[in-house]
Amino acid sequence: MPELPDLTVVADALHSALSGRPVRSADAPGPLAVRGTPAELAALVGQSVTAIRRRGKFLLIELERDRVVCNPMLTGRFQLAAPGDKLPAKTAVVLGFGPRTATPRDAAAWTRGARWLPADDARPEVRYRDPTQMGKIYLVPAGIDRPVPGLGPPDQGPDADDPSLTLEVWRDRIRKHPGELKNLLRNQTFVAGIGNAYSDEVLHAAQLLPFRKRASLATEEVDALYESTRSTLAGAIAILRERVPPTFEKQVRDFLAVHDKGGQPCPRCGTRITEVRAGGFITSYCRGCQH
Repeated sequence: MPELPDLTVVADALHSALSGRPVRSADAPGPLAVRGTPAELAALVGQSVTAIRRRGKFLLIELERDRVVCNPMLTGRFQLAAPGDKLPAKTAVVLGFGPRTATPRDAAAWTRGARWLPADDARPEVRYRDPTQMGKIYLVPAGIDRPVPGLGPPDQGPDADDPSLTLEVWRDRIRKHPGELKNLLRNQTFVAGIGNAYSDEVLHAAQLLPFRKRASLATEEVDALYESTRSTLAGAIAILRERVPPTFEKQVRDFLAVHDKGGQPCPRCGTRITEVRAGGFITSYCRGCQH
């Protein structure tokens, strides 16, 4: 599923490409994905984008009046395209945008001057497609209290890459969350944004087994888990910035160290990577250097 590194790159790119543009069309070829009425979808037209950002594993599109919240779940993907480009199969929502007069001042530095950015006078589209139709697009009109499952403060801790999540805050938060380490990292109430793939990567970087109990960690291991979380996510974002654009709908994960690489040699110690499949999820780790 899209996780923090994937969605960070998508959010940065779409904010740079679309902020300041008015919505000129809003269509739902797959209406089952939309949580909102046809009238609320139509009401997006004419509103300009003020910001596009990520929170946890959600993509937030902020408009002048309303908000669109995207939860891509397992297979949802976003495509930045021109109106004449072929529409992907299982496209659920298409938002068309008009020209703009200026680029956003707060665009991520890595996006500035990128060749894939639509010209200011272009009319780009964002397509959301989801082959399994598990993801959801929530329309949140101004003045309507429409909760988005999983997004509220009780459901999410700080983003795993939030600067305010210092080592001291991490130490305090982790004491309140028992259980196995992989489940801990995937627990959005602990820290938001990490899923199945990057929990494997963080634990490999920290040299900790996914089935270790949090209570078994020594102080230095708690700290190593924090440092590995920050460095793993930052490293992945840097790679994805180089390799994903302009095909934002494609997931790039071949650079990962262990996740989904069962049977291959560990890049650190050479031991064959172990892979466990349970509940439809893959857990990958190295018995040689994770303890």
